Amino acid sequence: MTTSPASVDILPYEPAHQAAFRALNEEWITRYFALEDLDRRMLDDPEGYILRPGGYIFMARHAGAIVGTCALIKEHDGVYELAKMAVTPAAQGLGIGWRLGQAAIAQARTIGAHEIELLSNRKLAPALSLYRKLGFVEAPLPASEYQRADIRMVLAL
Repeated sequence: MTTSPASVDILPYEPAHQAAFRALNEEWITRYFALEDLDRRMLDDPEGYILRPGGYIFMARHAGAIVGTCALIKEHDGVYELAKMAVTPAAQGLGIGWRLGQAAIAQARTIGAHEIELLSNRKLAPALSLYRKLGFVEAPLPASEYQRADIRMVLAL
């Protein structure tokens, strides 16, 4: 199944999206891992945890439904984390993750960020492939609050 780029809208997060943001992320996290405390904090309060400190959340709409999301979380000056990327299984393979990643990278460039990093897990091969296509490369993994994180990737802007 393919979709034209025009059939997917990338939207800025609104408070009305909180339930979809949570559901999309809970679905993939609990399919492969366990929901962790840091996940709960972000999913319960995306405005306070991600947006107010200077981050961004993008939502993908396809065929009238919210089918994907990703966040750009401010780490420190000029460095952001790409996080909480999720596309509902029914919409996977349509290029929605690519569109979300492109939106996050474009936003990071617009605000003058010099690096985007992400934490993931090596068993998420399709996600890692997407990140590589977006230009991310593997980098040393520091200690992380996430138990599931076993790979760090960075993109210099």
